[in-house]
Amino acid sequence: MVALRKGASMRSVARQFGFSLLTVQRWVQRAQDSRLDRVEWHNRPAGPHRAANRVARAMEDLILNLRQQLRDHSDLGEFGAAAIRRELLQQNTSDVPSLPTINRILRRYGAFDAHRRVRRPPPPRGWYLPDVAAEHAELDQFDTVSGLVIRGGTEVEVLNAISLHGGLVGSWPYPVILAITVREALLEHWCVWGLPTYAQFDNDTIFQGPHQYPDVIGSVIRLCLSLSVVPVFAPPRESGFQAAIESFNGRWQAKVWARFQHESLEALQSRSTKYVIACRKKAAVRMEAAPERRLFPESWQLNLKSPLKGSIIFLRRTTEQGKVHLLGHTFELDPMWPHRLVRCEVDLDAKFISCYALRRREPHWQPLLRQIPYVLPQKRSKK
Repeated sequence: MVALRKGASMRSVARQFGFSLLTVQRWVQRAQDSRLDRVEWHNRPAGPHRAANRVARAMEDLILNLRQQLRDHSDLGEFGAAAIRRELLQQNTSDVPSLPTINRILRRYGAFDAHRRVRRPPPPRGWYLPDVAAEHAELDQFDTVSGLVIRGGTEVEVLNAISLHGGLVGSWPYPVILAITVREALLEHWCVWGLPTYAQFDNDTIFQGPHQYPDVIGSVIRLCLSLSVVPVFAPPRESGFQAAIESFNGRWQAKVWARFQHESLEALQSRSTKYVIACRKKAAVRMEAAPERRLFPESWQLNLKSPLKGSIIFLRRTTEQGKVHLLGHTFELDPMWPHRLVRCEVDLDAKFISCYALRRREPHWQPLLRQIPYVLPQKRSKK
């Protein structure tokens, strides 16, 4: 612009600075006779500053005033877009905007009372276990599907499994699921694919053991501890912790159970095996990228009466007094942490329970709330 005001032609300036003639002409039109330091040089859209189909400002003001009047004086107490449009039609207003348009006007001027829900990113997989969240350890989830009946009256229960990071699945249809069938399925699965660091279950008695007595350690827990696999129990009546296995339960029922007509339990088992093989083939790349699993020990033998070693993890929610129910006992944690999630690690070797605070919104913040001395009683086995 300085060169132009000194007498240079627009074409020569465009050639000198490498711009098109049209650009130089636009700059000259924008600057006109103003001082150069006061000219707005930022790019602006070529179209008009106001959309051609935008509602007139008078109509926008009328809508905002009507909303305030309806809010203060309406007998019905409604002052949303539908109420505003209904009032405009009753007043025989011309060119009444549609409901979406009225909502856009209210949003543009900040006239909504409610704020939009803040969508926070979900926590990482296995966020309640730090090494699982960091993808340094693998976790296998197990759950059952019950209430299935083959035509003819054959009842079926299914034990399903899936690994959190690798997506390694397993499925075992049985006439009935007992603790011994769970142990057999776990050994079959882990002998082939290796041992994970954690095995997660719900609080069913077939996994945890009887609930009517305190300090009960079921046979499935004993199996996991003998293989140095840490059993993890999800909090009762909580969503999200068993999401992976519950999702696989739904897929299995849709793709295996409901998709075909099964003549017998053997036919169902054969169809389930084919589906599991196809799922593993589909997740092959994901399984390769998952944390490494330990080899199954060759000389291992199950002894349910051997002394217990290792750790058991219970995910629980505290009471209104900040207490937690665990292993048939009630422990006091922190009165300032009521109705909150905690991770209780029962260390059978060190003989204490470490309780950590958990928050989905801050998954990396897991402070220690309290360490409780705990000794598992040595009970005499039945003859």
